[in-house]
Amino acid sequence: MSRRILVISAGLSQPSSTRLLADQLADASRAAVGGRGESAQVETIELRELAVEMAQTMVSGNRPTPGMVDAKRKIAAADGIIAVTPVFTASYSGLFKTFVDLLDKDSLTGKPVLVAATAGTSRHSLVLEYAMRPLFSYLRAVVVPTAVFAATEDFGGDVDLERRVHRAAGELATLVVAERTGVAGLAGTGEEGVEPDAPVTDFAELLRGHDGG
Repeated sequence: MSRRILVISAGLSQPSSTRLLADQLADASRAAVGGRGESAQVETIELRELAVEMAQTMVSGNRPTPGMVDAKRKIAAADGIIAVTPVFTASYSGLFKTFVDLLDKDSLTGKPVLVAATAGTSRHSLVLEYAMRPLFSYLRAVVVPTAVFAATEDFGGDVDLERRVHRAAGELATLVVAERTGVAGLAGTGEEGVEPDAPVTDFAELLRGHDGG
């Protein structure tokens, strides 16, 4: 089975460290899904290419533009999402937040999401925990335990960054390939050998022959 992973990159320059980290996460996630016996198709949305359309949508009463309609369609079809933003003024970028504000309120419900961020210095690493994770939790997404932050100095063969990238990608892959099953006792057979539609014996019949002793 082929899974769809959507990468959302909020980098402003080309090339950008944000896109570089996004590509590393995408490659690792594709490999992790493959290691679980399935394939993954990866697609990337560059938010800077939608900047004008997002501004138009914001000031026109959320009248959808072709680019935003396509982006929403890709999010709806995705089995997992990788969201990467640069850090501006100690938080996610305005471009990134504008995109999230324009999404339908239930579009990320139950979606596995890997969050990541880049900045010039490691002093901003906590942005993932006090900004990115709460944002996606509010949207009822399933955020993987490992978030990935990369400062400028981390690029260029940093072993720790590579390790974090692969750990986060593995966590995302696990959620992406997981079968959606019902809660035990509410769906499925429950216990082995018990048929869910088996006839139920009437309670009075069960009590017949018993004197209550």
